Amino acid sequence: MLGFILVMLLIGLVAGFVARAVVPGDDSMSIGATIVLGIIGSFVGGFILDALFRDDSEDMGFGPAGLIGSIIGAIVVLLIYNAVTRRGAVGGRRGALR
Repeated sequence: MLGFILVMLLIGLVAGFVARAVVPGDDSMSIGATIVLGIIGSFVGGFILDALFRDDSEDMGFGPAGLIGSIIGAIVVLLIYNAVTRRGAVGGRRGALR
């Protein structure tokens, strides 16, 4: 169990950093937020890969993916996060009063 947690943290860190490097724009995040991004991306990537490439007999459902699937999932999660959080930005300055 401890090994699984350590592997998820390491994959989350790598996937989160790669996703932040690939997606354009300023993504100011702490290391913890980057790890969480990668871990969530791993599960999203696992779901996407399971839906696309497995038939019903070997259906896993919702589970973690490998490194490539984690990176793809982290990119998807980061794009969604950016779309949701930057929606209210006016002139690039969030929280500015008019």
